[in-house]
Amino acid sequence: MIIRKEQNSDIEAITDVTIAAFKNHPISRQTEHFIVNALRLAGVLTISLVAEIDGHIVGHIAFSPITVSDGTNDWYGLGPVSVLADYQKQGIGKALVNKGLSLLKDIGGQGCALVEFPDYYRKFGFNNNPEMIFEGIPQEVFLVLPFNKKIPKGIVNFHEGFKAES
Repeated sequence: MIIRKEQNSDIEAITDVTIAAFKNHPISRQTEHFIVNALRLAGVLTISLVAEIDGHIVGHIAFSPITVSDGTNDWYGLGPVSVLADYQKQGIGKALVNKGLSLLKDIGGQGCALVEFPDYYRKFGFNNNPEMIFEGIPQEVFLVLPFNKKIPKGIVNFHEGFKAES
C-alpha cells in the first residue's frame, strides 16, 4: 500500500471511492463526494491523500481548515475519509489518518476536529471537549485532537463546502 498526495488524475477515482465507501453508511446523506469536490474547488483542501494498492485507489482522506469563534488559527477538520468496502479493516483508514495528522503537524497545525462515531477515532487521541462546540451536532460525535496543550474555546465551523449537495 502506498499513501500519497492526490494528483489531478486521481479526482475521478477519489469520487468513485467516496461514493462507494459511504453507500451504506448509517448517517450519510450521500454527499461526501460533493463535499470533497467543493473543498477542492474552493482551494481549501489542505491535505488530500489517497491509498493506492496495485495501482488502484482504494482509500482517500481530506483535511480542510476550520474556524473557532475565539479566533484560534491552524485547526483543521478531518473528513471525509473513505475506504472501499473490500479493503476495510486492513489498516488503510488508520494509515490515512496517521499520515494526514502527521502532515498537519508538519505544516504547523494546532489540532484537528471531526464529526463521526467516536469509537474508531479515540484510538488516535480524539475526544469530546466541552470547550469546543459544533452547533447542531450532538457533542458525543464531535471530537477534537489538540496537537499541544492549548485547546480553543468556542464554536467551531467547518468550511461551507461541507454543505455541498451537488
